[in-house]
Amino acid sequence: MSEKTYMSSLIKRTNWPKGEWDNEPDKVSWIDSDTGLPCLAKRNHFGAWCGYVGVSPNHPQYGKTDFEASVHGGITYADECQEGPPEETICHVPEPGEPDNVWWFGFDCNHGMDYAPQMAAYLPESLRALTGVYRTLEYVKNECADLARQLKEVQ
Repeated sequence: MSEKTYMSSLIKRTNWPKGEWDNEPDKVSWIDSDTGLPCLAKRNHFGAWCGYVGVSPNHPQYGKTDFEASVHGGITYADECQEGPPEETICHVPEPGEPDNVWWFGFDCNHGMDYAPQMAAYLPESLRALTGVYRTLEYVKNECADLARQLKEVQ
């Protein structure tokens, strides 16, 4: 199953300092190879990554908001697919045979000691290095894999 990448027209990088994010997309969707669950990583308007894992209607956590997971910053999002363009929404374009009606559980990398490029753009250069650690796309993919494993274990 293929990975899909997107660039968002809503994310403006014009003031961002140079960094690891320069060659990263704004959204990536894929199927977790170990669990078969749909995953996506999407940048928020601060430039920080958020990760999401979807479960189908037959999953015990579908439609619930109280899933506790060991993931970066904890679960900060639980909702159905958003309507709108694929590059802008928390949703996926399902492969043939995949469910399109999934419930997403998500986390974000915009907590204390996390670095967000858009927020750093407004700081003097001398303070930018003190704002935290940038969580890369690879980091978020690993967190999504861990969240997918935890959700799969609920079944």
